[in-house]
Amino acid sequence: MTNPDLAVIILAAGQGTRMKSSRPKILHQLAGIPLVSHVLATADALSANHIVAVVRHERDAVAEIIVEQLPEAIIVDQDEAPGTGRAVELGLAALPSEFAGHVVVLSADVPLLDAATIRGLLSSHELGGNKLTLLSAHFADPTGAGRILRASDG
Repeated sequence: MTNPDLAVIILAAGQGTRMKSSRPKILHQLAGIPLVSHVLATADALSANHIVAVVRHERDAVAEIIVEQLPEAIIVDQDEAPGTGRAVELGLAALPSEFAGHVVVLSADVPLLDAATIRGLLSSHELGGNKLTLLSAHFADPTGAGRILRASDG
């Protein structure tokens, strides 16, 4: 059953330059499946009413995988303006103007984040009456990873 109050935006525009590979990171495989396909399966398991994927690098190859796996997904091309924030902005703009539900933003290069974890995050978000809830992790060595800078109090 589709959740009418949920939309998912999948950030799939990155080049993956830190991997030093000629192909986008999200097209590399984990267990014989492209990383982006794992994330698409998670998005599908959430039963969101709207799924938007923001693409750019190797656009056609990435979009083909997305549309094959989730034909109802909306494909949005990221413009020349770089960055995660811009990709989210474009994804939000692709949602129907009347949509007023929750939006989950997933990175196409994080294949092991499962639907149960995201459902727990959504539950915590709703119980807290939050405007924004962010799931992140602490790494002893964040070299090569995207970062969220925090103040000393969290």
